[in-house]
Amino acid sequence: MILEFVGAGDAFGSGGRLQTCVSVRWAGHHVLVDCGATSLVGLRRLGLEPAAVDAVLVSHLHGDHFGGLPFLILDQQFARRERPLTIGGPVGTAARLEQALEVLFPGSNRVQRRFRVDVVELQPEMATDVGPARVTTVSVDHASGAPALGLRLQCGSRRLAYSGDTAWTPALLDLAEGADVFVCEAYSFDRPIRYHLDYATLRTNRAQLRCRRLVLTHLGPQALAHRAELEADGIEVADDGLRIEL
Repeated sequence: MILEFVGAGDAFGSGGRLQTCVSVRWAGHHVLVDCGATSLVGLRRLGLEPAAVDAVLVSHLHGDHFGGLPFLILDQQFARRERPLTIGGPVGTAARLEQALEVLFPGSNRVQRRFRVDVVELQPEMATDVGPARVTTVSVDHASGAPALGLRLQCGSRRLAYSGDTAWTPALLDLAEGADVFVCEAYSFDRPIRYHLDYATLRTNRAQLRCRRLVLTHLGPQALAHRAELEADGIEVADDGLRIEL
């Protein structure tokens, strides 16, 4: 399994980082975990071909996590893609995607595409096949006008856990259990921010996270300002372009 952080930033480009998107490849498959509005730019910077993406998994319906989908779909339409693109996201994804397409590219929903866009709406606390990935979801604590999910992917023999955006919740313990990599947000360093994780809270609960490797992402300005302290604690922080091979 190869992970590449297409974007490791927050919604506002803190530190000059692109919005959230993680490329996951294994055994000829390619899945994106989240697809922020800058994802197409990030894919091209890394030389990752959008046409190779089998599926996109969305944790929640904020623009910095799903706003790149209209751009990806339109790009693939112009590229004359023919094979289906599968999108898995929380309940409400299909309607929100249709609205986003219409707002950003009026009339694009009425165009006959060469390829299908298949939307799979994921129920919390269930396992579902989305494209080539087996995805298990947990409910997390983040308001986005629709359910917010933590995602656990079975990619061949490897397991990836992803928190999405969330305040601390015991559901993260189940999500991280036995994962080869747990990609977890840490928006702030020690300042509580509603619906988000701060590193101080994560550090308090670190011993309970039984994952093999923890990688922090979605750092905001305060967390970035304390990066040296994170690294002194032995914490791995994702940058745009970070590549992990397992």
